[in-house]
Amino acid sequence: MAAKHIETALINAGRDKKFTQGSVNSVVQRASSLVFETVEAKRQATANRAKGELFYGRRGTLTHFSLQEAMCELEGGAGCALYPCGAAAVANAILAFVEQGDNVLMTGTAYEPSQDFCTKILARLGVTTTWFDPLAGAGIADLVQPDTKVVFLESPGSITMEVHDIPAIVKAVRGVAPEAVIMIDNTWAAGILFKALDFGIDISIQAGTKYLIGHSDAMVGTAVSNARCWDRLRENSYLMGQMLDADTAYMTSRGLRTLSVRLRQHQESSLNIAEWLAAHPLVERVNHPALPGSKGHEFWKRDFTGSSGLFSFVLKQRLNDEQLQRYLNHFQYFSMAYSWGGYESLILANQPEELAEIRPAGGIDFSGTLVRVHIGLENVEDLRADLEAGFRRIA
Repeated sequence: MAAKHIETALINAGRDKKFTQGSVNSVVQRASSLVFETVEAKRQATANRAKGELFYGRRGTLTHFSLQEAMCELEGGAGCALYPCGAAAVANAILAFVEQGDNVLMTGTAYEPSQDFCTKILARLGVTTTWFDPLAGAGIADLVQPDTKVVFLESPGSITMEVHDIPAIVKAVRGVAPEAVIMIDNTWAAGILFKALDFGIDISIQAGTKYLIGHSDAMVGTAVSNARCWDRLRENSYLMGQMLDADTAYMTSRGLRTLSVRLRQHQESSLNIAEWLAAHPLVERVNHPALPGSKGHEFWKRDFTGSSGLFSFVLKQRLNDEQLQRYLNHFQYFSMAYSWGGYESLILANQPEELAEIRPAGGIDFSGTLVRVHIGLENVEDLRADLEAGFRRIA
């Protein structure tokens, strides 16, 4: 029986005795070849190779099966495909359901590599992409074409953090294209703060590199699917050679055990910082889904059970290059790095014209420099002081 509370589920998911074999954690089983003692054993493994039977390393080992079972329990899926990174999860999930002449309907605030996959890879294969405003809601129905096979969501949106009205989107899409596959990049919510499949979404994708791993030292992608889409996603990913090494699968499972307490602290600290920034004289606005006034806040409040550590804010001024360097180069606790979701705090900046270039559906309604931060697990007073020192450098 699945645990009622997420904290308990995170501790116990994927820890069946067949995976732990007497230890607390799942075993690390590294294997390419898996040996059969008899012809009958080989036949049985072949027949059940897609059902968690040891068959061949690319199908997975006990270490992979443990993580996949855990992710299905946590996100309510029929199956979980594993990938070497989040971008691979996005690309292969889409590829599994499109062919030449098809159309993908994608949010204009998707992660930039997800957009690039559509414009630079899918376009070469004869698959078109239509972009929609993240706040389109039920209006998305007007953009669905007869050949639309995939609708791709990301909520909150990358960098600018808009939250979709997902129930309205799902209802609208199902009304005009019931067979379309609806996917979501669910990384910000770590797959547990927003239970995507409960809302009628078919596939919930994560860059588990972020919160599942949680320590900025490994890369993994996950795609948890409902029963309708699982067989096709599984087999297409297998044929594309997608697999994860056993050690990273183990580290991902281990990361699950502390995910709840880490997210709780990320949420508390990020809200503290966001509210402080909202009152700062140099800040025009804060894009944090849990703050009233952030775009789609009402949908976050209705549909999500919490928030994580990633958000952005817009300065009242556009920093020139000299100011930008003076601002970013001297933080004590905020590091400049791509990715996020680890225990450390991060900071990056984008100019409005840079964001406009990666917003095919438009929506850039500000002129100041945008700053994206990930609030880590450091003491929040130290982080506020570090940010305040940065403001003094540009004041």
